[in-house]
Amino acid sequence: MSAADRFADALYGLGWSTVKKLPEPVAVRLGRTIADAAWKRRGKGVRRLEANYARVVPGASPERLAELSRAGMRSYLRYWMESFRLPAWSAERVRAGFVPKDLHHLTEGLASGRGVVLALPHLANWDLAGAWVTTALETPFTTVAERLKPESLYDRFVAYREGLGMEVLPHSGGAAFGTLARRLRDGGLVCLVADRDLSASGVEVDFFGERARMPAGPALLAQHTGALLLPVTLWYDDSPVMRGRVHPPIEVPASGTRAEKTSVMTQALADAFATGIAEHPEDWHMLQRLWLADLDPAKGPS
Repeated sequence: MSAADRFADALYGLGWSTVKKLPEPVAVRLGRTIADAAWKRRGKGVRRLEANYARVVPGASPERLAELSRAGMRSYLRYWMESFRLPAWSAERVRAGFVPKDLHHLTEGLASGRGVVLALPHLANWDLAGAWVTTALETPFTTVAERLKPESLYDRFVAYREGLGMEVLPHSGGAAFGTLARRLRDGGLVCLVADRDLSASGVEVDFFGERARMPAGPALLAQHTGALLLPVTLWYDDSPVMRGRVHPPIEVPASGTRAEKTSVMTQALADAFATGIAEHPEDWHMLQRLWLADLDPAKGPS
């Protein structure tokens, strides 16, 4: 393990061991302090965040983009502070920490026994939403996680999410799709963060007026298993409570090839994601390149 990998593993280990013991107001202040310090340094992640926000809020002035990126970093650190503390939250705190709208789309889908795929963008705190599902709805679910380096850091994330009641599969390796399909055919729930393609073989979509790639998995799973596909968007307000919305189901088109159906459904997902992101851009934690134009090496560094 390299020195950088050891440092990253130690840093996250310190967060999970120390931050979760802090009183909540102290953790909130700490998160905001770290966010503001990172924002002032204007490192690569902050600059990329602003570049992404420039597409979400077209015509925004440099001052407006700076305001958004500062709020975005505060939202991002709120996510981390909450995530470090989630394992120590009581069931009552988890249940009170998230209030979703239009939950009937999910509960009715689960009651039908056909299986449900929830697809989310990187908005607010998807781990908190997942903990709420396993706690308030008493419904376990399966998800996938990107393999992080070092391996010990990936193991920390898996253990953390499994401790919240999730079944976690590695994103790489090719076996995840079959396991997810089996869970859905058994009437289970699958939750996938789906606004950024990690395979370089995703589906091209129009996203805020430009081309991007998003994973085909949610649409393919719905087609293969008959499961309901539901977009979910999340956001923060000024309270300790996270908000969310379960969007109406995305139907499988009646005609077309598998690829054509997948394209239509993934575009519908992208449109639902764009609605939530446009309403709460500061809660979209996309500090990486996303649009195809930015993935072109000729465009230069982020």
